[in-house]
Amino acid sequence: MLTPVLMKKGRPGTLITILTDDQHRPALERLLLTETTTLGIRIRRDQRTCLDRSHVTVTTPYGEIRIKLGSLHGDVLNIAPEFEDCRTAAATHSVPVKQVFHAATSSYLQTKQ
Repeated sequence: MLTPVLMKKGRPGTLITILTDDQHRPALERLLLTETTTLGIRIRRDQRTCLDRSHVTVTTPYGEIRIKLGSLHGDVLNIAPEFEDCRTAAATHSVPVKQVFHAATSSYLQTKQ
């Protein structure tokens, strides 16, 4: 990920952010030090908490659409129709993608009532 930043004395710079695991870190450090003008790099460890993910398929007027579910301790907190499914269905039926997206979301919510 590249982020434009202001460096010392107001000079423009680019912050390079790389997400990697410990196994690949040395190679990426070497790459940064040999292929950029930097004289050093900062290393920071981050942690990430994720929802449990699963999929269900719903039926819409535009066909079958997969829905991603994000759950925490069995409670569904987030739902998201698969974009590629929505895009394909929208192209097939000559409707906007957001129309298919809303139809898929509505279909899922109706099955949960």
